Amino acid sequence: MIPENELHASLRYLESDEALESLAADAYWPKWDSPWWQMRLLHELGETKLIPKAAIRAHVEALDRMPVKFFPIEPGELPDGVDPFRGTPCHCQLGTVYQVLSAWGVDVDRELPWIRSWLLRYQMPDGGLNCDSDAYLVKNEVPSSMVGTISAFEAILLHTPRQWTAEERAFLERGAQFLIERRLVLGSSTRRNAAERASAELWPQLCFPRFYFYDVLRGLSALLAWSEKVGQPPPEAALEVASTLRARFPDGDVRIGRQPFVGNTRGRDANGVWERRPAAQFPLLVSVSEAGRVSPFLSREWAQAEARIAALSAKHGP
Repeated sequence: MIPENELHASLRYLESDEALESLAADAYWPKWDSPWWQMRLLHELGETKLIPKAAIRAHVEALDRMPVKFFPIEPGELPDGVDPFRGTPCHCQLGTVYQVLSAWGVDVDRELPWIRSWLLRYQMPDGGLNCDSDAYLVKNEVPSSMVGTISAFEAILLHTPRQWTAEERAFLERGAQFLIERRLVLGSSTRRNAAERASAELWPQLCFPRFYFYDVLRGLSALLAWSEKVGQPPPEAALEVASTLRARFPDGDVRIGRQPFVGNTRGRDANGVWERRPAAQFPLLVSVSEAGRVSPFLSREWAQAEARIAALSAKHGP
């Protein structure tokens, strides 16, 4: 199912001095072939435990060294000399980091306690989040983002209901209502985040790996997991999306619809200056992400969603 040569190439890389030096320089950048993205892909493949301990520890240490452990919103909050776009983490980054490290076995709340409190702190009034700091300064509308919300919601959802604090339970309730009100498919209706309406046209085209990107199956899985944990029937929005996916993939074989990570990104040149350049890839990413091919990983997720819907419907009635 997972191409062995490419898998072992990624594992060798993550054990290498090159990978550790990359993590020492930056926990996240550059996209899409530096250590973080290879670790994230292994997680999405269901092979989190294969990530070498040295890479995990180097990543935790790199995150712990970050000089800014809050999301600068107001003018003047960002310390001098820190890049406003790439010098601090964002919500989608920390939500995905939390999930990978937790699945590997790191006690994230003990070693990096600021991550969980960060995710809770920056929820917007409608239950969403936005990695655009200026969105928090907008008046008369709430320009939250699906991409900025989904990984944070997934991360807070990891704990069991008995472990949830009142703040976490409220965060998840608001986040679930945000997904429901968006019907899992709708972009923002705001002026500030109008571009998301164009992005939403692509969400029915499923992607693998997702990294921090959104598609309707990812939203469906998160909403069903919440329904399961709080003991509620599947929301109508979830059933509508499931019906659409069932019609598209009647045999259960889910095909990859797009590669949202393809294109240009930013990276540092030899002098440390950020520049636009083609996004890099690595062999394991190339081998499992081809648009149009059946993805066993998306197919497995869709089968799990179907099973959850059946169990929730049987428990709570139609």
